[in-house]
Amino acid sequence: MADTSSQLMLGAGLTVLSHPMMYVKVLVQVGHEPLPPTLGRNLFGRQVYQLPGLFSYAKHIISIDGKSGLFKGLVPRLCAGAIGTVVHSNVLQRYQDPDATEENEQKDSSTSLDLIVKETTQEMVARSAAALVTHPLHVITLRCMVQFIGRETKYSGLFGSIATIYREEGILGFFAGFIPRLLGDIFSLWICNMAAYLINKYALENGAGGEMKSYSRAFTGFLASILTYPFVLVSNIMAVNNCGLAGGLPPYAAAYTSWTDCWTQLSKEGNTNRGNSLFFRKVPEGKRYVLEHKRFY
Repeated sequence: MADTSSQLMLGAGLTVLSHPMMYVKVLVQVGHEPLPPTLGRNLFGRQVYQLPGLFSYAKHIISIDGKSGLFKGLVPRLCAGAIGTVVHSNVLQRYQDPDATEENEQKDSSTSLDLIVKETTQEMVARSAAALVTHPLHVITLRCMVQFIGRETKYSGLFGSIATIYREEGILGFFAGFIPRLLGDIFSLWICNMAAYLINKYALENGAGGEMKSYSRAFTGFLASILTYPFVLVSNIMAVNNCGLAGGLPPYAAAYTSWTDCWTQLSKEGNTNRGNSLFFRKVPEGKRYVLEHKRFY
């Protein structure tokens, strides 16, 4: 119980601190570009036209909604984080075998493929359960953020948002974008754990310390996040697509028939990594910015 409480407090603190960055990221993911490109230099010193980065975008939001505007959608996100932590912890506890605890502590998990598969499967079930329970709150969080584009107030409160989604879309509305999110979580987990196992087993086995193995886990986690980012992007877009907000409706955004349709369209446009980086955002080749329309063509 004490461990879960500490996780809840730490998670809440990190959520509050990271929320402005997530807010900007979501707006970029759905394609909102309210500021024109500026001439800057890339990492190699070459002059290129760049889209506004994290801080420029945040200043734009503050100029319209004030500093508090950077925290739209924070309440449902905090609720989702707390509920997800409790569900994840309880599911993992059901898998624990008290008699095998001491044995597992003495065994080096990097040398046992069976143990890696077992632990990864248990973690997958726990994460999937947490994602299933918290996805409705995740959808509300995203829609509260995307309201910035059209200046709507449709999703203004937690209970009001729940009533709105149920009235207009039914139960399925709470799970918009859930499938790509779940697939992304599962693929990311398996890629991270299996890649870390292979590195620790065959590349760092000879005299490598625990510190190096922890670095390998961090590296594989970063690699997995890059490979599965399109799932995150498609999930967030589908969570707000065609929901009655300007940011999810034509002509600003296409009305996708399914998440696979969204993935296909983004792939054709070369936008499957849109929003992955909030710094040094180069204007895509072949795109021109029309300030009056506040979007790319």
